[in-house]
Amino acid sequence: MAQTARNTVKSVERTFRIIGGLQELGGAGVTELSTHLDLPKSTVHNYLSTLEQEAYVVKADDEYRIGLRFLEHGAYARNQSQIFEIARPELDRLANETGELCNLLVEEHGKGTYLYRTRGENAVRVKEHVGNRVCLHSTALGKAILAHCSEERVDEIIDRHGLPETTDRTVTDRDELFDTLAEIRERGVAFDDEERLSGLRCVAAPVLSNDDRVLGAISVSGPSHRFEDDRFREALPKRVLETANVLELNVTYS
Repeated sequence: MAQTARNTVKSVERTFRIIGGLQELGGAGVTELSTHLDLPKSTVHNYLSTLEQEAYVVKADDEYRIGLRFLEHGAYARNQSQIFEIARPELDRLANETGELCNLLVEEHGKGTYLYRTRGENAVRVKEHVGNRVCLHSTALGKAILAHCSEERVDEIIDRHGLPETTDRTVTDRDELFDTLAEIRERGVAFDDEERLSGLRCVAAPVLSNDDRVLGAISVSGPSHRFEDDRFREALPKRVLETANVLELNVTYS
């Protein structure tokens, strides 16, 4: 269940509903967007006109789409993360060595946000991109982060966002999830065995500060037919842990 702030500003809430609606529809006209959001056309038009004036949306013919000004804010926010610049070259190296897709995820407001993705020569193409937000329980990256959060914090996240199922392998039981997190702490890595996307496996490790705060998680992802047996359970976990260790040292001494 989402948290409700006190004394919210309704116009701000509506602005972000309209921006979210444009993203969900991949661009839309006033009528389509008003129907999608169940808002009056005149209201939607006024908000869109204001957002266009401020360069946050672009109008082409009769359709509006999200503008590139949001990229300015997103790039700024990403560059504020201590781990981003430190992780990027090491993940590039890991992607080149494994040939697979490598990722950096951080937690904010109880969800995971992809800060960086880099592709080796054999990497699969998935729809998710930098900036995508995902539920933590259904990814190896997210579980690696949750494993190093307090039990109270994990409960808060579950209460806020639930444990939605994305495939028939997603962990959707609270007790089972806590058992899984305990196993991750013990072995140091987290696995995603087609729990978020069918046919995709992932190995992840947390990146911790020198006072054991979890800064984020890194992973290697690939198709199940290439992530089998020893490669999935032994070789890739070893490389991911080595990379996470390098990042932790760089964070400590940067």
